[in-house]
Amino acid sequence: MGIVEPGLKRLRQVGFALDEVMEGDHRFEPGFGPSGDLPMSFHVTWGPRSVVDWLSPANEAFMRHELKGTVSIEGLCADAPCWGTLELCYLSQHKIRYAFEFDAGGGRHRFVGEKVNIQLWNWPVSHTTCFGRITEVATGRLISTSVTYFRIGRTLSFARSFRLRFEAQDAS
Repeated sequence: MGIVEPGLKRLRQVGFALDEVMEGDHRFEPGFGPSGDLPMSFHVTWGPRSVVDWLSPANEAFMRHELKGTVSIEGLCADAPCWGTLELCYLSQHKIRYAFEFDAGGGRHRFVGEKVNIQLWNWPVSHTTCFGRITEVATGRLISTSVTYFRIGRTLSFARSFRLRFEAQDAS
């Protein structure tokens, strides 16, 4: 075994995590809830388990993070646990995609939200505005659409939430 392999194996055990808060409004589709713009937020922790895999374009985990936290959608749920992924599709699609599921109102729902048109020149808008859709998992029916924001004033707390995480791997 060469000198690189043990170091690479240890580095594969290093990941990181960040805590993010997105807040804004949603609007139910007719027949699914109260009318008008209603508050919505999600508080999630995301990050890769392995920085090596996360940075490797050949790996299915490339720029893809596990995500978990809570979601509050007025008229549907309050602090419901959610789980899913966050994908940084900077190069391929110029977007960031949040996809998570949660249980509310007796059924499972799916949120898919995207920060779109990611370019260096429009960073303050493209990295802070997320356009989302909430659907019923069982039927695929659209329940609500949303626009949520990462508030610039939260940048420092977001950066401070960064932490390394170390995970033991199987000795296979």
